[in-house]
Amino acid sequence: MAFFNSADEVYEYVGGVFRTAADHPDVGPKMAAADVVLQIYYSDPESKLLIRFQEPKLAVEDGGEDTAADVKLFMPADIADKYWRGEYNLAVGLAKGQVKAKGPVNKILKLVPLTRPLFPMYKERVAEKDAAGAAA
Repeated sequence: MAFFNSADEVYEYVGGVFRTAADHPDVGPKMAAADVVLQIYYSDPESKLLIRFQEPKLAVEDGGEDTAADVKLFMPADIADKYWRGEYNLAVGLAKGQVKAKGPVNKILKLVPLTRPLFPMYKERVAEKDAAGAAA
């Protein structure tokens, strides 16, 4: 069974961690300086996020779409959940074809190390959902 029950949950948890990144005093400015527009298309459930890694501040659009985005990623939403828990290597996923990409992926891979401080914040964000699932 998929971790996310709806697109709204993807936006709440995954979109939420990107919004947390935008406000993080160390991570936010470094990500904004990347000057990359990232479009992510998720399946199970169908949803999409548009993240603008641009100064002055990283911006996240739940359900947003920019067909001219620098990089487009395609993946099941469960992969995003595993990634933000620190349990999934994006580079390996790309190599295995579990995550599909269009555009200069090296730009996104440069951002990956910056996201590590956000893993505990994501786990905290989903802790209540995890507990509810364990009780069911």
